[in-house]
Amino acid sequence: MGSVESEARKALNRLRRAIEKAEHELTGVEGALRHAEGSDFPADEFASMQRRLADIQSFIDEQAERLEEKILLSGGLEPGRIRRSSES
Repeated sequence: MGSVESEARKALNRLRRAIEKAEHELTGVEGALRHAEGSDFPADEFASMQRRLADIQSFIDEQAERLEEKILLSGGLEPGRIRRSSES
């Protein structure tokens, strides 16, 4: 694997961690505001934001899978035939 692929994987992992942190922080803000605002809390807006973050997470997963397939193919391996030790 070349350095370009390695940098792409690192960037995807950094973005994944950032989204996980954003999800965690959103949950904290939601809890605090829900408690402070009671019935005035904008639950629909928070649910929408959670869906958006989930969409970004899905995008990251898709790109990571696509990159992995390209790396495997460039190494002469068939992506569908590789089994990870954690999948046994």
